[in-house]
Amino acid sequence: MPVFDFGPEAQDALDAAELVRLALDGGPACFTCSFQAEDIVVLDHLRRFAPRIPVLFLETGYHFAETLAYRDRMAGRWNLNLVNLSADLTVAEQEAQFGILNRTDPARCCQLRKVEPLMKGLAAYEVWFTGLRRDQSPTRANLRKVERHLLPDGKPLWKVSPIADWVWEDVAGYLDAHEIEALPLYGRGYTSIGCEPCTSPPPNAANPRSGRWGGHKLECGIHTFTDALDR
Repeated sequence: MPVFDFGPEAQDALDAAELVRLALDGGPACFTCSFQAEDIVVLDHLRRFAPRIPVLFLETGYHFAETLAYRDRMAGRWNLNLVNLSADLTVAEQEAQFGILNRTDPARCCQLRKVEPLMKGLAAYEVWFTGLRRDQSPTRANLRKVERHLLPDGKPLWKVSPIADWVWEDVAGYLDAHEIEALPLYGRGYTSIGCEPCTSPPPNAANPRSGRWGGHKLECGIHTFTDALDR
C-alpha cells in the first residue's frame, strides 16, 4: 500500500527507511540534493530501494569548489544518476544583464538560478524527496513527512521528507555509524551550506541557517514556491 493512502499521523510515525520504501510506490520519483549532510542520509536510504533515482542538483554557478568536488566524488562512489539543473542564463550572462544579484537582490538571484530550474526539473515526477528537517529553521518547524504540493503550473505532486523529525545529532550519528564522508565544509564551521557568496559560518550557533544570506532571509525559495494542499 503506498504511503499516500495513510493519514498524516501514520505517515509521521514511519521511520525513514519504511517511508522511503512505501513512497517509491507513488510514481516517478526524484530527489533534490545539495549534498549537505541530511541530504546524504536520505540519499543513502533511497539508493537501497531505488539506486538509479534521479538526483537533482541545482548547479547555480556560485557553489563552493568543495561542494562540487564532493558532489562528483559521491556521484562516482555511489554510481548516482546525477542530474545537474542550470539556469537559462550563465553566470556571466546574468551578471552582464542584471549586475551581481547575490549582492543587490539575492531573492531574484535565487529565483533565476534555483527556483526556475527546479520548477522545470520537477515537471516529470509525481514524488519529490527532500532532506528537510523541522529543526533546521523556524520556517520548517511544522513540516510533515508527506505533503501534497501544487507547482505554479498547477501540477500536483507528493513532497516527502523522510527525516523531517531528525535533529542534527541524528544526522551526524548516522554518517558516523555508516562511515560516510561528509562535505568537508562542515569542518570549517559551516552548518548550512549553499552558494559561496551567500554562505558563512553561523553567527548564531542556535540557528544553523543564520549564516545564509547574511541573516536577511532563511529560505532560497525552492521550498516555498509550491503551495501545500490540505489533505
